[in-house]
Amino acid sequence: DAYRDYAQRSKGRTKQDASLAADAMMRIFAAFGDIRHSSPDSDDAQQLVAQLQQHISANYYECTPEILRGLGRMYTADERFAANIDKAGGEGTADFAARAIEVFCR
Repeated sequence: DAYRDYAQRSKGRTKQDASLAADAMMRIFAAFGDIRHSSPDSDDAQQLVAQLQQHISANYYECTPEILRGLGRMYTADERFAANIDKAGGEGTADFAARAIEVFCR
């Protein structure tokens, strides 16, 4: 369902639109990086998770709690995702975001 939603939303999207959405997502990860030394259950971390979920839902596909939890796990399990997220926010950002997502999805 998520893939069909993504495919539908992608129709007619320009490269510039896709780039803007991706850049906005990286800014969210950069914000995670700014607070990565705090607790993943802090209000700031949980607000960023909510912002990330909303961004994904608005730009890619409906990001349910189950999908969000899976994404969080993928952010650390897949080295490519982890490296990209850590590039945006500094070393340890992917791990911190994943832990904050897990708290959010409980």
